[in-house]
Amino acid sequence: MRRKQVVCGLVVVALIGGASPQVMAQIFPWWSFENSVSVLEEVQDRGTIRVGLGLFEPWSLCNADGELIGFEIDVASKLAEDIGVEVKFERANWRYIITSLIEEDFDAIVSGMTILPSRNLRVNFASPYNLTGVYLVANTAETADLETLEDFNSSDVTIGTRSGASSIPAIQNVFPSAMIELFDTDNDVLDAVVAGDVDAAAAFASTGATWVEANPDTLHQPSEEPFALEPLAMAVRKGDLDILNFLNGWITVNESNGWLEQRRQYWFEGSEWEDQRATDEDTIAACDQSFL
Repeated sequence: MRRKQVVCGLVVVALIGGASPQVMAQIFPWWSFENSVSVLEEVQDRGTIRVGLGLFEPWSLCNADGELIGFEIDVASKLAEDIGVEVKFERANWRYIITSLIEEDFDAIVSGMTILPSRNLRVNFASPYNLTGVYLVANTAETADLETLEDFNSSDVTIGTRSGASSIPAIQNVFPSAMIELFDTDNDVLDAVVAGDVDAAAAFASTGATWVEANPDTLHQPSEEPFALEPLAMAVRKGDLDILNFLNGWITVNESNGWLEQRRQYWFEGSEWEDQRATDEDTIAACDQSFL
């Protein structure tokens, strides 16, 4: 009886404090959403969907004018168009992007987020709409004696990746003996592997290929095969079946009509977009800084 009184008291305090249904769900998993308003309704009433994202090519990057472009920019823009609203991109530090979603800083994460059990405990994922490989990019001089992926599983090897990146568990699983060094942005990771501060870096296919192409005398890919595959999906707050159902339906339709495949081919298999990326150091720095 005493426990029931305490729980009821906590519920009253939370309600008086103005806690949203989503926050209530985080505190009390059994909280009913029967009478709550779906994010989908809120988005339609507001006329804008707020999309949280981090910065990494070619999912999202800045062009020469400092504007966002990329696969996820196309996806989120098309999603907003099909809902009949405008899209507003909310740039987020990747380490805190799920927390920001839960705290309602935006309505959904559309940012090449890998489905992980640890993440799924905190958010709901829609159906995967992309499957991507994770590759090693190595400093040629620092790894001259390492010929296979297995050779990188050594305590003498340091592998760099972005803080909070989904590649961290994959690196730990495939290269358990290697050291891992974390960086704030992908550009920081690139700078480190080019300078030889780390021996190798984990990168998605298109990112790794771009790095090697831009630094052919310094970098190489030890294997043409990925060391891990990751399913990518949009994330929303728990307890909202309407928005989840809409996203799953939207993905099914745009897989069936070929739109998603066309966008994947453009951003992950083609190179036309590379001429659009920012090259001015000040523009790149400002773009990176906006995500820290």
